[in-house]
Amino acid sequence: MRFLPTTEQRAFADALTALLTAADTPSVVRDWSRGDHRSGRALWSRVAEAGVFALAVPEAYAGLGPRPVELAVAFVELGRYAVPGPVVETVTAAVLLSELDDTGPAERLLPALASGRSAATLAQGPYALDADAADVRLTVSAPHAPTRPAGPAGRPANHRAEATEPPAAPRVSGSAEGSGPPADPEARTSRTPADPEVRTSRTPAGDGSELRLTPAPAPARAPSATPGAGSSRDGLRPSLDPARRLFPVPPGGELLAAGPQVDVAASRALAWARLATAAQALGVGLALLDRTVAYVGQRTQFGVPVGSFQAVKHRLADAKIALEFARPLVLGAAVTMDARDLAAAKVTACEAAYATARTALQLHGAIGYTAEYDLSLWLTKARALRTAWGDPDTCRDAVLDGGDHSSQWW
Repeated sequence: MRFLPTTEQRAFADALTALLTAADTPSVVRDWSRGDHRSGRALWSRVAEAGVFALAVPEAYAGLGPRPVELAVAFVELGRYAVPGPVVETVTAAVLLSELDDTGPAERLLPALASGRSAATLAQGPYALDADAADVRLTVSAPHAPTRPAGPAGRPANHRAEATEPPAAPRVSGSAEGSGPPADPEARTSRTPADPEVRTSRTPAGDGSELRLTPAPAPARAPSATPGAGSSRDGLRPSLDPARRLFPVPPGGELLAAGPQVDVAASRALAWARLATAAQALGVGLALLDRTVAYVGQRTQFGVPVGSFQAVKHRLADAKIALEFARPLVLGAAVTMDARDLAAAKVTACEAAYATARTALQLHGAIGYTAEYDLSLWLTKARALRTAWGDPDTCRDAVLDGGDHSSQWW
């Protein structure tokens, strides 16, 4: 088994790095957070032209895939530059459609996803990520009782929401009018079925799951000047990460597929979702580490850079080791695509990114808490990715039970 990228894969990563460096992604993220998708869609098109989304689409549907290793390499770079939008959801939707027995939906929708003409979102619960920006909005509902196996301490094993744990992400405005940390709805969310990252809805009857193409959400209000601010009228739910815009899923929609084929395809899609999320989190962690190392090298105290202090070096070394331990797990999981390996990669990469975020926040001092400082774009993303597509408890359970997580889709 080879864990190192090939020459071609490294060249692919370098090309994406050059593309994203020139794109000024912090500005794109802030536009996206305000609901202005123009710069984000332009970046989306360039990323698609590089072939990123085609890596999850089979050649039969105008794609280049499936190529999970190349996809992991690409998503590390997307995370390193905090690319906004439903990038993981688009890949997951593509895999879900391509794995159906009925090839009709794939023939109809996948070519546009591969080329970047369309973006997709896939609802796991009552909310869909970036449903206003996606052209293809998919929901999967389970007619059977989605038994939610109890996790440690009796908690639902597949819960992905951030609970009552204090957020590491900065929420303090650095403006003169700043009045302290605003409430963080996603961090406050209790572990209830209403959480947007949990699918609990069921169809009233039937012998299998259903995959539907849902209509567009209600039009959002005019973009707010406050990043991440939501609207109670349109149901837009603010997220811990301002670039994650959560919309309620409208009822109904066109039925694309039903039955056991949806369950099988959903399980396969979940594997790709965890791979992409793990790779993206690894990239986020690497960006946080790079920015923090640069910051402590130029900030001085007592006449010397703070990075010269032993305590600072130890914190950075711990973050570096955690990220470097996660890297082979992510690449190894991309090679095997084994459910247990993917769960291990997801929890390791996300925990390493989250730990690095906490280190970055501490070592940046007060400036790290300001939403206006670019570091916040990566801090919030690290926190959100940690609970997306399987929280740490869920992924650890999947590792222990051999990766049998077919019921954890819900």
